Amino acid sequence: MEWINVGLKVQTLEHFTGDLPAYATEGASGFDVRARLDTSVMIKPGERALIPTGLAFAIPAGYEIQARPRSGLAIKHGISLVNSPGTIDADYRGEVKIILINQGNEPFEIKDQERIAQLVLCPVVKAQFERVSTLDDTKRGAGGFGSTGR
Repeated sequence: MEWINVGLKVQTLEHFTGDLPAYATEGASGFDVRARLDTSVMIKPGERALIPTGLAFAIPAGYEIQARPRSGLAIKHGISLVNSPGTIDADYRGEVKIILINQGNEPFEIKDQERIAQLVLCPVVKAQFERVSTLDDTKRGAGGFGSTGR
């Protein structure tokens, strides 16, 4: 496979332990990040928790990192991200923390070094805003929220 490789500086913070993030397979677009916890965190059904990773990034200008749920945690336990995808902007230099939510029926324990999310480095396209008095017509028009069918 041919990939575009972009340098990404990773700072391991004082409380970080373990290995740097890594892609699980050659074709993976996201790299897993792990919980960095002194004690495990129990998330009850319907509850949210902010989980530290012990990592900070210097994201290149023109890019963002998107935080996304891990599919295995989602299907097996109902664990997802509240703001999915979560955006980490290029000018943010603080610790990356993941907002997990338990949408399952059972409490779920997050342990230190557990893979909790995947991060994807993505290019950003910035809009140039132009004020207009009207917009061009389309067949759909202003129809939304189910207007095209179920």
